[in-house]
Amino acid sequence: MTDRNPSREAALFLQLVLGLQQAAMVGLGKLMNPVSGKIDRNLEAAKNTIDTLGAIEARVRGNLEPDEQRVLTQVLTDLRMNYVD
Repeated sequence: MTDRNPSREAALFLQLVLGLQQAAMVGLGKLMNPVSGKIDRNLEAAKNTIDTLGAIEARVRGNLEPDEQRVLTQVLTDLRMNYVD
């Protein structure tokens, strides 16, 4: 795969970030678990997902478009605030 499509890469990156956000929110008990149909809380899983997003942020720092960075920063801030709550 030699052809780079920056807009597709951006969309895939945002899809990854938002998917991880959703998984963390399920773990925090803020969203219904789509498998069980119940509100389950698994703080360890939520923390691992938040930490994963933090690691991604550290690894891609300086390589994101402003909109990508803004979304990632906002998602992490929101998840961290919900975790503390």
